[in-house]
Amino acid sequence: MSLLPAATALLPTISGLLDRVIPDPQDKAQAQAELLRLQQDRVFRELDAALQSGLAQAKINEIEAQSQSAFKSGWRPLAGYVCVGGLAYEFLLRPLLPWVLTVSGVQGVPPLPSLDDVLFELLFGVLGLGTLRTLERRQRMTAITSNTRQGG
Repeated sequence: MSLLPAATALLPTISGLLDRVIPDPQDKAQAQAELLRLQQDRVFRELDAALQSGLAQAKINEIEAQSQSAFKSGWRPLAGYVCVGGLAYEFLLRPLLPWVLTVSGVQGVPPLPSLDDVLFELLFGVLGLGTLRTLERRQRMTAITSNTRQGG
């Protein structure tokens, strides 16, 4: 969990305290600049840690993909095949099979069960299409740019 929003919210309060504690405008400006630098250093360290974590995960993924073991290298393609099979069932077989059976003369064809509730959750997870990480990154970048504008 990031402390960036809390630190950003406290920045005006700390600046107000600096007005009272440090009467000299030059010293106060120096203290505010140091405070802003410390805040930006922490943000950049958080970004660097996230980058290092992503690079480490990419390296693990590469090693897994090169493995000769089907249990290590095969689970990702298998998950993809399951998703493709589910999509084929949901959007081709499920709507067309009852129609083909009815046209062929088979009476009383029950409706096939739907996978629609969980299929897209699985597909988005496998493909990494979740939006939470994107939202978190946008909020962090917005906070960084607003701090840069305030300091510059």
